[in-house]
Amino acid sequence: MNSEKANPNFLEFGTGTFRTLSKRFKIGTMVDLLKTQYLAAYAMIRSCIELCPDEEWTKGEHPRAFWRVAYHALYYTDLYLSPSLESFEKPAGFQWHHVVTWDDDERGVPPVEHPMTRADVLAYLSTLEQKLEQQLAVLNLEGASGIPWYPVSKGELALITLRHLSVHTGQLQERLYPHGLEPIWAGSRTS
Repeated sequence: MNSEKANPNFLEFGTGTFRTLSKRFKIGTMVDLLKTQYLAAYAMIRSCIELCPDEEWTKGEHPRAFWRVAYHALYYTDLYLSPSLESFEKPAGFQWHHVVTWDDDERGVPPVEHPMTRADVLAYLSTLEQKLEQQLAVLNLEGASGIPWYPVSKGELALITLRHLSVHTGQLQERLYPHGLEPIWAGSRTS
């Protein structure tokens, strides 16, 4: 018998094995842990969006405008927490994200874009906060990711997505510090 499987400090999702912080966490509570961490991550990115000075909102060399980094992080969080690419419901005010972010023309000129307003990005974030519990309720941690370019389990994709959201929140935080602004740190949230 595999010693990792015999060890109660390990959880197994599909092909990956993850060490828990304590024996007290069982696989049945993994969704609860994801919920508290996603809510904390949402609180942190919300703080960045709310604190962003108006003049900073559309600044940044393409594709690094503040609004775009925030929208990108939220859009892919929403997509990757959906059961599959096919079942993903595009958000209100949807912008085809890939084209606006990465597709320059043959001369390297980025596409014309229409920056989202702070209110629109915050509204999208509020929608994600409201639907998180529903998304996690149908999340099959051991099942396939449902995203063709991520051939991993849904549990692993949920962790990858949390890291992705956190990296972009960190980028936004770094843009706020020179303005003397301190976004919040949230270790865990239940609502």
